[in-house]
Amino acid sequence: MRVHASFFVAVTMLMGAGVTFAQQAAPAASAPQASPTEPKTVVMLVTVENPVSGFVKAGVVRYGKNMISAAEAMPAEKYGFKPSPEMNSYGHLMMHIAQTNNTFCAKISGQAAPDVKLAETDPKDKLVAAIKDSFAYCAAALEKVDDSKLGEQIVLFGNRPISRGGALVALGGSWTDHYAAQAIYLRLNGILPPTAQPEKK
Repeated sequence: MRVHASFFVAVTMLMGAGVTFAQQAAPAASAPQASPTEPKTVVMLVTVENPVSGFVKAGVVRYGKNMISAAEAMPAEKYGFKPSPEMNSYGHLMMHIAQTNNTFCAKISGQAAPDVKLAETDPKDKLVAAIKDSFAYCAAALEKVDDSKLGEQIVLFGNRPISRGGALVALGGSWTDHYAAQAIYLRLNGILPPTAQPEKK
């Protein structure tokens, strides 16, 4: 299975978040003790629970919004567009996004994946609805997932085992890849992707 560069970016971001938190927490732990004559100050350290699964759950909302908007932004007649003959169509990319979300979130949560039949030649409204449904499914499926079983092995594609934590990071990486592809397809058709749109006043 090809490992995308964004996978390593996601891992680096997670590691960086952990290092930043550790650096922020250290000064409070080593703060000088108050003398008996001074008022005592209670310092409460805020711990970040479930940094890995929490990070991915936040991505469901953020990437869901952007990727659904990108699917809606492409005109229906452009769903067959290919940047070059050997590349996949925009419709294929939309189908792939929905299928990937459903597969990842089912495997990570241990739930059954939605039984959805899709083809890249399906009309735009069906593919957009499938993407919306896949993000809604992920939000529900991942709701009770936490970091307590990140090391547990699951089978994701074929017979290849992967840790639950690895699957969560790979899911986040897939959103980065897929939204980047959507943005390229849109720009090649003269359409600004959602995150490049000017802010509405």
